[in-house]
Amino acid sequence: MREDLELFSFIFGAVIGSFLNVLISRLPKNISVVSPRSFCPSCKKIIPWYYNIPLLSYIFLKAKCAFCKEKIPFSYFIVELLSACLTLAFFVKFSLSYEFYIFILLSYVLITLSFIDFKYKAVPDYLLLLVLVLSFFVTKQPILEAFKSAFIFAGAFVLLNFVLTFYVQNIKSKILKDESLKTQEALGEGDIPILAMIAVIIGVKAAIIAVFLASIFAIIPAIYSSFIKKDIQTPFIPYLVLGFYVEYFFVLEDFLKVNI
Repeated sequence: MREDLELFSFIFGAVIGSFLNVLISRLPKNISVVSPRSFCPSCKKIIPWYYNIPLLSYIFLKAKCAFCKEKIPFSYFIVELLSACLTLAFFVKFSLSYEFYIFILLSYVLITLSFIDFKYKAVPDYLLLLVLVLSFFVTKQPILEAFKSAFIFAGAFVLLNFVLTFYVQNIKSKILKDESLKTQEALGEGDIPILAMIAVIIGVKAAIIAVFLASIFAIIPAIYSSFIKKDIQTPFIPYLVLGFYVEYFFVLEDFLKVNI
């Protein structure tokens, strides 16, 4: 019975991931997420349900549209897989509880934000606000303490921005031999609610580690983006989210076990 529910949670997450791909594609363009049905961005043909099975369709169609044979971005598969894996991970951790439902809702919004940031390097403000609001429903801190954590961490944005800019941008500048990179800020305004969200859920001390991890994760892709794609803008929200999950599932769990 337990194994069946775990499998169902994985499949459910993959299905939601398919819908998240629609949100990622349409929200920044202000297109309805309900109508029209899923269609190929290249040939504009409506995709039948049997060509739109999460994870499996991407594999069986060999990452190509069934009609025009245009390549399907790998990000579609990754979004579905991430959504499925996180849904399963939170089910294993919380079972069918209040925490499970709130955490997976938060995770779906974070996945959407991350991939919109990857694609457009800008994110809708209402999604950032939603993430911040949801964080207060999953935190184990007292509400006043959670607010305090959010304000302390968000208030330290200038200092964090300085530190991250110094390390990330100076490393990129030295490797790429481009002095102009030193003046590019590592964090943007959209990162502040994510920083606050992290502090609300796991506390300020753990949040610092999460941001440090995010900086490490961002260095190599940032260098690749600047060197290969000639793009000096690196979206940081995806790496903040990755740092948060690594801290939450691995580092923080070990820390709590040691200190109990």
